[in-house]
Amino acid sequence: MSDSKRPDRRRAARELALQALYQLHMNGDTVTNVEAQFLTDQDFKHADKRLFSKILRGVSQQTADLDTLVAAHLDRELNELDPIERNILRMGAFELTDSVAVPYRVVINECVELGKVFGATDGHKYVNGILDKLAAHHRQIEVEAHKS
Repeated sequence: MSDSKRPDRRRAARELALQALYQLHMNGDTVTNVEAQFLTDQDFKHADKRLFSKILRGVSQQTADLDTLVAAHLDRELNELDPIERNILRMGAFELTDSVAVPYRVVINECVELGKVFGATDGHKYVNGILDKLAAHHRQIEVEAHKS
């Protein structure tokens, strides 16, 4: 596969992971069942299966820790956030802390784009602000280097 196709495959994987996390949130099923359902029912021809599984499993296994990271930067209670924005923020926090090979600006941009597509009106702006704060804290050296 050419490198030019890779970002699209990653974006598709993130979209599917968000949908799976939302389904997990709404129906209370196990992550194993939701992952199996998505891998069976969704077309992964244009999505990175490994990234999908990494995000889905990572976010679901680390939800409490990710919520703590996110909540430190919120102006309201975490449970007051729309479930879509909450899961986008969890995904962003997960990638910012777990996937340091992915530039922080890419993580934020991908989450903002998810917010534009799936979130509430202007929810992507809130996601952007929170993830900017998380990046400044958890990717401080990278953020500072980019400012220079």
